Amino acid sequence: MTEQLRVLVISHAHPSISLGGGEIASYNLHKGLNALPRVQSVYLARAGHPIPRHGTTALMSLRRSSDEILFHSDEYDHFYLSNNNTDEIHRDLLRFVGDLNPHVVHFHHVLGLGLETLYAIREALPKAIILMTFHEYLSICNNDGQMVKVGTSKLCHEASPIDCHACFPDVPPARFLKREKFVRGMLELADAFVSPSGFLAEKYAEWGLDPNKLHVIENGVSIDSVTPPRELSGPKPRRNRFAYFGQITPFKGIDVLIDAVSRVPEEVWGEDTRLMIFGGNLEKQPAEFRTRMEKLIADAGSRVRFHGAYQNNEMPRLMQSVDWVLMPSIWWENSPIVIQEALHHRRPIICSNIGGMAEKVRDGQDGLHFRVRSAEDLADRFTEVLSDPLIWDHLHHSIRQPTNYVDCAEEHVALYAKLLRSVHQGSTKTMAANEVVLSQAS
Repeated sequence: MTEQLRVLVISHAHPSISLGGGEIASYNLHKGLNALPRVQSVYLARAGHPIPRHGTTALMSLRRSSDEILFHSDEYDHFYLSNNNTDEIHRDLLRFVGDLNPHVVHFHHVLGLGLETLYAIREALPKAIILMTFHEYLSICNNDGQMVKVGTSKLCHEASPIDCHACFPDVPPARFLKREKFVRGMLELADAFVSPSGFLAEKYAEWGLDPNKLHVIENGVSIDSVTPPRELSGPKPRRNRFAYFGQITPFKGIDVLIDAVSRVPEEVWGEDTRLMIFGGNLEKQPAEFRTRMEKLIADAGSRVRFHGAYQNNEMPRLMQSVDWVLMPSIWWENSPIVIQEALHHRRPIICSNIGGMAEKVRDGQDGLHFRVRSAEDLADRFTEVLSDPLIWDHLHHSIRQPTNYVDCAEEHVALYAKLLRSVHQGSTKTMAANEVVLSQAS
């Protein structure tokens, strides 16, 4: 009987519980792998407070599918990306991993799980391939992995104990050095690293990871249908419906966006143009940011409408009323799911000219760039697209298609096969045992 390629995909959360880009990307990979012949993927996601444990074991069933498991973990040290409860890792997690005996263990995060999870699996499965996909700069940057300066939110181009101490004066440089050595040492136990953007891969190489172990594979999207363009009406119809999708946080540049809207001349904006905000969590942001937002919202008046938070499955319906998608983030981003969704539905994107955004959105083909943090430059882009009746059609037809989740899985399987050959090439006996697996994975 032909042996399957067994893959364990590990995520910091399940998308049915926490709907973030990393969760969606990891789950789409899991689905894509299971759509391929002779590949078996099992999805293990961390769960924690306020989700209660089911019993004495940290392992829990999601009651959705036998190949989706939760691992309850609450004793996490955010500074060191560390798990203080290694007993449950060895007692519960390793028992499950040992029974599965995967050929490949693919981490999509250690947030909440801790780097000790990676260490324990490396020790328990010395012949397995271990990969880590990066979704932001958390291993490098203690400021939630954003790589922006605390207080000013200016971009940080290099992480060092001295620079990090400047952002966090209460943490001495020696502790940041200890963090860097611990995190990098643990990460080096992995056989390879995956980055959805070339930009993020370069940052990790600059930080000190082996560039030969870094591989760029775009996240795959799993969307069935494409929402057609919004129907236009009236004597002078325009593509003048702009939308922002995402959390309302200082890092997302939402204040820059609303400021830009207020700067567009009235004769250009008109009475029927709207910026629609789909997002929430403003009430959870720092008081200074909330105060600034309240003033900007008041100044923008009827030009901006807030529609609240949304679920990912609502996106196709919401896109029906949208012409343009805005991505004004002030940090480098990586591979935002909103960009992939906009590309899929063929909605041109106006985004900041940095990082993964500038990489994913080709200026003049998939959308337009503006200078990061510049409300004036973004206002000029609004004026440009509202004054040119042909630009939307041009961009709509030149937009590239994002990577499909099955194609993404195939790229990963090709990498898995390459790594398995590389790791086991010195052992004829091991190669013979894996020959069937490798032939099916190629």
